[in-house]
Amino acid sequence: MKTRLLLLSLFILSCNNTNNTKEKFQYERVKEEPTIVQSNMVSNTVTLNSNDQMKFDKKIIKVNSNQKVTLTLKHNGRFPASSMGHNFVLLKTDVDVNAYALKAAGARNSEYIPEGGDELAYTKMLGGGESDTITFDAPEPGTYIFICSFPGHYQLMMGEFIVS
Repeated sequence: MKTRLLLLSLFILSCNNTNNTKEKFQYERVKEEPTIVQSNMVSNTVTLNSNDQMKFDKKIIKVNSNQKVTLTLKHNGRFPASSMGHNFVLLKTDVDVNAYALKAAGARNSEYIPEGGDELAYTKMLGGGESDTITFDAPEPGTYIFICSFPGHYQLMMGEFIVS
């Protein structure tokens, strides 16, 4: 009788167990900001942020011609440059972005900047937590393309650099 009572008690307790043994998993939401236009018409100073989700925080950058541009690229992610590196590459007009990116993918030893001089300016390849600042002359008025040349990133990390 004691054994039955003990088994019945264990059965009732196990049925009433509210401890859920399912794994707990949380998604980290990535807030995607609307397109931000960087435009500082006095000093042409630009800060461009990048992250581990392969995104720049700006799709359009506007600057004045006939002035120096000081651009700071920040990699706000955590991964190293070898697996999630980012750079800023400002391409000359009429450069085929797809062909450039294909050449860049093979230029590992030069931080994915291929030979040929198709760039107007570029930063070094950055890993998470790093930044690089470059200064260059604004090109002639027009619209230029900027990308990250790390293999496979350019399709998500591309924008317009507008000089007026």
